[in-house]
Amino acid sequence: MEQWRQIQKNNFRHWKSLAEFLKLDLDKSFFSHPYFPLNLPRRLAEKIEKKTLNDPILLQFFPHQKENVASPGFLSDPVEDTSFQKTPRLLKKYEGRVLLIATSACAMHCRFCFRQNYPYNQPPLDFSREIKAIQNDPSIHEVILSGGDPLSLSDQRLATLIEKLATIPHLKLLRFHTRFPIGIPERITSSFLDILEKTRLQTFFLLHTNHPRELDPDVLQAMKKIQRLGIPVLTQTVLIREVNDNTATLKELFLKLAASGIVPYYLHQLDRVQGAAHFEVSREKGLQLIEALRKELPGYAIPTYVQEVPHQKSKTPLTYEALSSAQECSTPFSECEQ
Repeated sequence: MEQWRQIQKNNFRHWKSLAEFLKLDLDKSFFSHPYFPLNLPRRLAEKIEKKTLNDPILLQFFPHQKENVASPGFLSDPVEDTSFQKTPRLLKKYEGRVLLIATSACAMHCRFCFRQNYPYNQPPLDFSREIKAIQNDPSIHEVILSGGDPLSLSDQRLATLIEKLATIPHLKLLRFHTRFPIGIPERITSSFLDILEKTRLQTFFLLHTNHPRELDPDVLQAMKKIQRLGIPVLTQTVLIREVNDNTATLKELFLKLAASGIVPYYLHQLDRVQGAAHFEVSREKGLQLIEALRKELPGYAIPTYVQEVPHQKSKTPLTYEALSSAQECSTPFSECEQ
């Protein structure tokens, strides 16, 4: 068995074992039977400060009673994924690009995951319908592998999928959206690197990271292996209350990435999935944070602050002008933008 799969078996999947490991004194705020199960790599758990429920890494993964509170405007499918399905596993949201839901499996379960309710279990498992749909649409030039996490697939399955995609003449670009190396950097195997090196498709690698303590030398070294193939590595970060909603944390994160040649790409406003209201940071504060970062970081180390508004032609950049316009029309930002 591949080493990374053995490591994944050590993930914390039950709150009792995690609480014991972190020496937590659980209070009534803890949610012991969440709909979305606990799943945390041991590597990340080892970075969590013990005897506190307020650690910024722990907050991303530990179930809270607030998840069980219904909040207006928070939905099971906040970005309306199912309305964009071309096949059960293929979404076309934007011109020229499709998103292939490669798997439901993930290395970790972030409590704010916008796709935790997605109807994943759809046969067949060979992606034949998805490949055919892409072949029949010459407007598509990029395939984005997402999930779940595409790196949950074996190297063999990824190789087969990418080889099939590479035979489609109008495809030019391949993109990975992943959080896997943050918890298990051993997933960047020599055989995976061989797959990336051999494909004719120009590949981009987007890593989801939210806090500077998630990045250690092993994680950054794994990304360096990908960079050495001439593959750009970028990142996506979600703005999360009490995790990274301050200038110091974001500055440390983005500077650490830039110092490793990794480009901070997007800072996402939280997708309003059910049970995640306690993670939301106001757009006004997000804009203030971006303005503060501009005074302290080079432009290439500052991501674009965006929100996904369903049925818009692209991610919607959040600016003071757009926010002012939404306030003037006295409707939610997403409705005003439409």
